[in-house]
Amino acid sequence: MKYLISVLLQYCSNEPAIPLTTGGVRLAPAQDLWSTARDKPVKLRMETSGLGSEPPMTIHQMFQATVQKYGGYPALRGKKEGTWVTLTYKEYYQHARAAARSFLKLGLERFHGVGILGFNSPEWFIADVGCILAGGLATGIYTTNSPEACQYVAGNCEANVLVVENNKQLVKILQVRDQLPHLKAIVQYKGELEQKLPNVYTWAEFMKLGECIPEAELDAVIDSQKANECCTLIYTSGTTGNPKGVMLSHDNITWTATAAGLMTSLKMAEEEIVSYLPLSHVAAQVHDMWICMRFAVITNFAEPDALKGSLANTLREVRPTSFLGVPRVWEKMQEAMKSAGAKSSITKKKIADWAKGIGLQASYNAMNGDSSVPWGFTLANALVFKNVRKALGLDRCRACYTGAAPITKDTLEYFMSLYITVFELYGMSESTGPHSISCAEGYHIMSCGKVLTGCKTKLDKPDTDGNGEICFWGRHVFMGYLNMPDKTEEALDADGWLHSGDLGKHDKDDFLYITGRIKELIITAGGENVPPVPIEDALKEDVSIISNAMLVGDKKKFLSMLLTLKCNVDDNGDPTDELTPLAVEFCRQHGVIASKVSEIINKKEPAIYKVIQEGIDRVNANATSNAQRVQKWTILPRDFSISGGELGPTMKLKRPVVSKMYQEEINKFYGE
Repeated sequence: MKYLISVLLQYCSNEPAIPLTTGGVRLAPAQDLWSTARDKPVKLRMETSGLGSEPPMTIHQMFQATVQKYGGYPALRGKKEGTWVTLTYKEYYQHARAAARSFLKLGLERFHGVGILGFNSPEWFIADVGCILAGGLATGIYTTNSPEACQYVAGNCEANVLVVENNKQLVKILQVRDQLPHLKAIVQYKGELEQKLPNVYTWAEFMKLGECIPEAELDAVIDSQKANECCTLIYTSGTTGNPKGVMLSHDNITWTATAAGLMTSLKMAEEEIVSYLPLSHVAAQVHDMWICMRFAVITNFAEPDALKGSLANTLREVRPTSFLGVPRVWEKMQEAMKSAGAKSSITKKKIADWAKGIGLQASYNAMNGDSSVPWGFTLANALVFKNVRKALGLDRCRACYTGAAPITKDTLEYFMSLYITVFELYGMSESTGPHSISCAEGYHIMSCGKVLTGCKTKLDKPDTDGNGEICFWGRHVFMGYLNMPDKTEEALDADGWLHSGDLGKHDKDDFLYITGRIKELIITAGGENVPPVPIEDALKEDVSIISNAMLVGDKKKFLSMLLTLKCNVDDNGDPTDELTPLAVEFCRQHGVIASKVSEIINKKEPAIYKVIQEGIDRVNANATSNAQRVQKWTILPRDFSISGGELGPTMKLKRPVVSKMYQEEINKFYGE
């Protein structure tokens, strides 16, 4: 019997949700809230009313509902030889089914992995969804992974098939192929194969393989799927030890996509986004694939060199209606605009500074629920804000978001001064992405917003200031870590609450603020707990030539800091010795002619070292105690990067890695 789900209109800003004709609720019997076995279902955290009580559905049910109503609408757009090529929702669904039949033909077994290693593209989406329809576990692998790291993930998920982008990624897999006993085939989705090898297919060959598999055979597999079973694995980036396979159920994904879209007031079949962040990370996957599928959004794929500069062109071409960037993306935009502004005439600079003062005031008014704008706003908007939005490709953008790592107040206020509000999101792989969301209806600067509708937050063991460990409850909470019962029991308590490892507090209006990470806390020899991020951010904000700062001093008598300077990156995204134009200008303003990081370090350039020390003195003046003052520091010869290993895929600092890499410098601070 057909089952009609109609999400209650009160949750959706005057926008009727799609009635989802899903073919009935499909749940497997389950007693436990968590599981670490690939084929064991879990009990859902259902509520008795509201969004948390909505009937569960599988990925196929959600996809089918969108195709039934919006099949003719554009779904995926990518460039082929410089021209945009579009797939409609109906075509996307047909391609996913064809891929699913090909996976079955290749011998994909139930609950075995299909690893996908490559940059965002229609093929990435089709392989992922096709794998799920065929009963496998869709598994993204970071493109920056070494062959050994790829082997770990492919081995851990018992991948039967690996889908790679090009020859560069194929070579990695071929190096470790002999150590993957479950692997049956490899598919390359871009370009022709450089050499013909057994069980290695081009995308075109792969898509034809399943033509002999009857549609009814695929339908039987789809019909056997249950909403409380695993369908996707997200591997944590593994700052310490091997990455953990976060098991997400169909319901985790379909429910979270619905809840996040409703909370951010998405309009059915009216939205458009750009996909460029790594899809192996939960933020991009939920934002680009699943929310888009649920709300019939158009996903436009950026070029593979997006983060090396081409993203700006794609944004101007697409003009998305919402945009998600990790903090480093917003910082890079800020640096590029400041750099362009520095070359302007004195008159233009004066106009820009005047407009930014008005923009900041207007943004704060809006944040505080005051709809009035300062005098001169209309002119500032016409002269500056509209032009900036157009130049960035954000002129149609109703909402800009940041997540996956901490962002500084300086960057948020810079965009507010241009009348662009960047909303902070907070969550983790283990909560299927978002747990709290800032949006136009409610936000406070430096807050991560309010809890996702239908979910709950608990602050565990709060201190006198109200800071406690942030714990999550809701249908977005993951099933468990694949084959890791011990780690799963560390993350989920006996009552089923997910412990985030983050410290936070609420303000009087229930906005959530992240105040630190338990594992990142530095505990000095005197026993004082020091959260490093606020101190690091304060210095980066104060001294604009500093790119990255990392506080050290765990179990030591005092705190010290490792610093890097802002430098240009090469075509591979690796940091060079060349200072950025803004850093060169910073030096010039302090009477120093330098264009390289090494010039400043080798000469221990007195004026620059003095400015940094003065910045540290100002930060120390605001310290809450003597134990929180930075006493020693050094400038490292190269900036942190993903390829260097100091940053994770979303540019989050890997503290244990940096500590190990620069152990010698750290030892010098303490005379060891």
